[in-house]
Amino acid sequence: MKDSNSDLFDPVVAMESEWSRGGSTSDADFAFAFNDSNFSDRVLRIEIMPDPVDARPDSDGCTTIADWARHRKRRREDIKKDNGADIASVPDEQILNGNQPDLDECENQDEDAVAMVEEPNSGDEATNSIDSDWSMDCSAGAVVRVKTLHISSPILAAKSPFFYKLFSNGMRESEQRHVTLRINTSEEAALMELLNFMYSNTLTTTAAPALLDVLMAADKFEVASCMRCCSRLLRNMPMTPDSALLYLELPSSVLMADAVQPLTDAAKQYLAGRYKDITKFQEEVLALPLAGVEAILSSDDLQVASEDAVYDFVLKWSRQQYPKLEERREVLGSRLARLIRFPYMTCRKLKKVLTCTDFDHDVASKLVLEGLFFKAEAPHRQRALAAEDSASSNRRFVERAYKYRPVKVVEFELPRQQCVVYLDLKREECANLFPSGRVYSQAFHLGGQGFFLSAHCNMDQQSSFHCFGLFLGMQEKGSVSFAVDYEFAARSRPTEEFVSKYKGNYVFTGGKAVGYRNLFAIPWTSFMAEDSLYFINGVLHLRAELTIRH
Repeated sequence: MKDSNSDLFDPVVAMESEWSRGGSTSDADFAFAFNDSNFSDRVLRIEIMPDPVDARPDSDGCTTIADWARHRKRRREDIKKDNGADIASVPDEQILNGNQPDLDECENQDEDAVAMVEEPNSGDEATNSIDSDWSMDCSAGAVVRVKTLHISSPILAAKSPFFYKLFSNGMRESEQRHVTLRINTSEEAALMELLNFMYSNTLTTTAAPALLDVLMAADKFEVASCMRCCSRLLRNMPMTPDSALLYLELPSSVLMADAVQPLTDAAKQYLAGRYKDITKFQEEVLALPLAGVEAILSSDDLQVASEDAVYDFVLKWSRQQYPKLEERREVLGSRLARLIRFPYMTCRKLKKVLTCTDFDHDVASKLVLEGLFFKAEAPHRQRALAAEDSASSNRRFVERAYKYRPVKVVEFELPRQQCVVYLDLKREECANLFPSGRVYSQAFHLGGQGFFLSAHCNMDQQSSFHCFGLFLGMQEKGSVSFAVDYEFAARSRPTEEFVSKYKGNYVFTGGKAVGYRNLFAIPWTSFMAEDSLYFINGVLHLRAELTIRH
């Protein structure tokens, strides 16, 4: 009969116990056994190689996360310049097989091919019999030094699928107790911190650059509990634009890990909150890398005049960052187009998308059609599509908090030039107007002139109480005069049909507006009351009809 106590150090049982809880950190503290031969069944031999010239540790000389980020940014720019020079002077084949790979490519190779073997305990520990399948390295050269540790295979296997596979598949005979790992000099401190964590469940380092190094090592050796710990500690540190961008530009294998998701989510939220008014920080935002711009454009709380402004910004940023048309089309089509909410762009701007050469024509056609089909849907279908889309990553049918509210417009050319404009305002938007606020609609056009609607909370004619007002304005300033008949209407319970509230006519000159201070002829408190006749499922539905007088 199997001794029940043996399960404690059975790698399979330990692994299943750990991973069945989603890789959660065990409460067991085995710090006393770290590098102690009395509690160890193997010897870990760590061969430390010199760093490649172009892959010095990011944390060298860095004491803050800002230093770390600036160091990486400088190196990215240097590599970009070098690559630019290479591209100009050598054939493509030589570039692809050059001796100076990008740092991220170098790190990824290490991640996929850490040198490791099991050796017989023959006393010849310096034997360098590394299986070629496991010895792909970014650097070549002699071993700088060797570090030897006593390890417990069950403890490491319980924390890491990497070590579990190493111990369960690599051992050919029971007397083979020596395991070799080959790492770069820059990885040594992080690996030692990681191994200590696997025994003690605690980290001794508190500096952000060092924690990032440990996070990278934990990803390489598949220690999810340590990745979660690093992520939590970094998330609790004050966030800056540099650190947020750094977290979003970690290698893809790290970004894809569930343990790091809370950190990247926090970084995205920070950037989206800091730069939600992109017009205020336009130059700063235009200089951000792709990952930062994606985080900002994913936000529902982006403070922009309209989705047209988002589209214009994306074009400006992409032209500045990707001057080559082929690269720009690729980035727009695969990364940024999904973040532009085309259904909320104006029809005039959608027409321009179709003729914009920055987008692939097929991609542009698909996006514009999707936007137009959404506009043609009934309001309840639009709300249903937005609700379905709210859980997705691109949220293309979800309306942002635009400074200028979207409108639906139906235009007629005959028998007279006329347009019907629909403006919906949520109850909370109306509530926020009190006591003297106003909200503007997006522009719409009639007879080649731009118009807009504005809803106000203002005092009535006698200044005795607050009330809801609706006004019509013409955008263009100048000497142009325009005679227009207009009518304001609103849906009203119980019929929920549009009921006319005000009719008038006006000769507009540029920059002028006309309307009615108390559209519903009731005080603000009655308009906003729970039993108000004008809010249907929490939405105020307004309509304006404009006709050109000849």
